Amino acid sequence: MKTAKLKKYTPYKIIKTTFFPAKVKKKSKKNIALIGVGCNLGNCSRRFKKLYLFLLKHPKVEVLQTSILYKNPPFGYLDQPDFYNTVMVIGTDYSPMELLNFLLYTEKKFGRKRSFKNAPRTLDLDIILYNNVKINNKRLKIPHPYYRQRDSVLVPLSLKD
Repeated sequence: MKTAKLKKYTPYKIIKTTFFPAKVKKKSKKNIALIGVGCNLGNCSRRFKKLYLFLLKHPKVEVLQTSILYKNPPFGYLDQPDFYNTVMVIGTDYSPMELLNFLLYTEKKFGRKRSFKNAPRTLDLDIILYNNVKINNKRLKIPHPYYRQRDSVLVPLSLKD
């Protein structure tokens, strides 16, 4: 009888870097969104820095606040590297659907390939909250339906600067 090989548990780790956590005082965009950010392939800290700088230059997005980085074990598909996660509060002129499309474009720009559910990824961007909007359709659910059950969101959210 073959038994499943269990991944060795890696305890979580809290990491601070140049832009994580960060807080910006300006707000000029009409909407506020909370974005969950994840990565477990390549140099995630460097990729998060590049994402931060990419968003700073974008005319329809402004980074208002970021959390610490949180390293934690994967869930769902377990045979993969640990994840690095953070949350970002952004201001945006995008509608929720436009923001979703922009985030999907950004994931692709940063090398994301969707091979199977919960697969390892170079970048994962999720809309957790958007103003006080509630959306429940096939492409987009706001608030994110599982954010209250995920340490990858709750721990960084509780440790924003």
